[in-house]
Amino acid sequence: MIAKLKGLLDEAGTDWAVIDVSGVGYLVHCSTKTLAALGEVGEACTVYTDLQVSENDMRLLGFADGAERDWFRLLTQVQGVGSKVALAILSALSTQEVQTACANGDAAMVARAQGVGPKLAGRIVNELKDKAGALPASGGVAGAALTPAGGAGADAVSALENLGFKPALAARAVAAAQAELGEGAAEGDLIRVALKMAAG
Repeated sequence: MIAKLKGLLDEAGTDWAVIDVSGVGYLVHCSTKTLAALGEVGEACTVYTDLQVSENDMRLLGFADGAERDWFRLLTQVQGVGSKVALAILSALSTQEVQTACANGDAAMVARAQGVGPKLAGRIVNELKDKAGALPASGGVAGAALTPAGGAGADAVSALENLGFKPALAARAVAAAQAELGEGAAEGDLIRVALKMAAG
């Protein structure tokens, strides 16, 4: 089984990327958060993968970090959640937000994902409620999309992206700023500290 790919980003689409590993191009289907973390075409990247084999299809799924892959595997264990729905959830929510939603039984948060109705969202949070605490919300892997959940953190990430920083770098800088300033930090303070860290 292919567990990880390390190479160059050759092409990218709305929900897929081609990773060139020593001249061999691997097509991987990804969440929008993973695609953002991969960087620009031609740059070096690493994706954690999961190979799904069915009767008439073989598909490689790619993830920015091990935590996102673990959540994907957990989500696809729920009846009615295939790879497409699981990627839609991981595109709409960070792994931290998925974990929080499941732990709190917040079906409405999960239902924000495209193609996820209230009934399916309810089944997801009910089935994964007890497992939510067992998985890490983020693997902390270099290049991973560590998007802070909601509020000032998400606004600060957006502000840095608007200033021209790549999503993955903006998310890492804001996450580091939150760790330094504490969870209740104001958006302006987060942006100021994150800017220093992102500018390096």
